[in-house]
Amino acid sequence: MAEVAPAPPPVAAPAKAAKKKASKPKKSGPSVGELIVKTVAASKERGGVSAAALKKALAAGGYDVDKNKARVRTAIKSLLTKGTLVHTKGTGASGSFKMGSKAETKCQSAELALATSTCFRAEMVNHDKSNIETIVN
Repeated sequence: MAEVAPAPPPVAAPAKAAKKKASKPKKSGPSVGELIVKTVAASKERGGVSAAALKKALAAGGYDVDKNKARVRTAIKSLLTKGTLVHTKGTGASGSFKMGSKAETKCQSAELALATSTCFRAEMVNHDKSNIETIVN
């Protein structure tokens, strides 16, 4: 039997230079969740805003709802879990929604924090430094 020489290893193709993807500029403007909160807050309906009416309002504001159906649904679900929105009817991302109690308290707590921080700053300016020395020593 004749000896057969082993086949030479395949030659690797030269490595391609990594292509840099052109990064898309970040879209300016409010997020979907912010648009939804503004729409629900502006509504004067006692029973809340339905999901269909919410989508119509977003479309009227220039948002492409058909292209971003999944984003609208996930934004509604996340706002529900945070407590910003509350269900009046339905489950999940369908039904009607009202503003939750957390959304109102969030604004109130922000105002309270601002008021207390300015009072605290004024107190620190007028603070007697002799107390600090006695505490340190």
